[in-house]
Amino acid sequence: MKPKEIQDLLEYIAKSGMAEVNIETEGLKLHVKRNNLVSETVVMPVASPTVATQVASQPQITASNQIEKVELPTSTTPTVKESGNYLTIKSPMIGTFYRSSNPETPAFAGIGDEIKAGKIVCIIEAMKLFNEIESEISGRIVKVLVENASPVEYDQPLFLVEPM
Repeated sequence: MKPKEIQDLLEYIAKSGMAEVNIETEGLKLHVKRNNLVSETVVMPVASPTVATQVASQPQITASNQIEKVELPTSTTPTVKESGNYLTIKSPMIGTFYRSSNPETPAFAGIGDEIKAGKIVCIIEAMKLFNEIESEISGRIVKVLVENASPVEYDQPLFLVEPM
């Protein structure tokens, strides 16, 4: 992959708002991880020597394999929409919806549970990252609109909440 192509790809990723991207081809491994407004990118050629370049006002390109906790930008908070007498908590991203952190633990939020702003209501896995989704509203969960371990789309309704 040419430096110009990498630069164009990084610009596209930055505009898309994705938190993390992994691309593997025969001659290249590319890992881009956003941490708030700063992006970290790892480029690792498979068959050729490691090349590190830096593009002005672009994310830094290094040959590092460090894994850090990723904090999502504030734009990935759940969307709340009013639907009749109920508020809707919507998915802030594309991924797989999970009601609990693992099969042995109880669900973060279920029907009849009272939630407050900031309480974790579910997890959405996107690109092997598990993102805790917090409620922005307070109320009682009336309905869970998504089955556990099923795929969700951006802005898809997840919960119906009766405001309190």
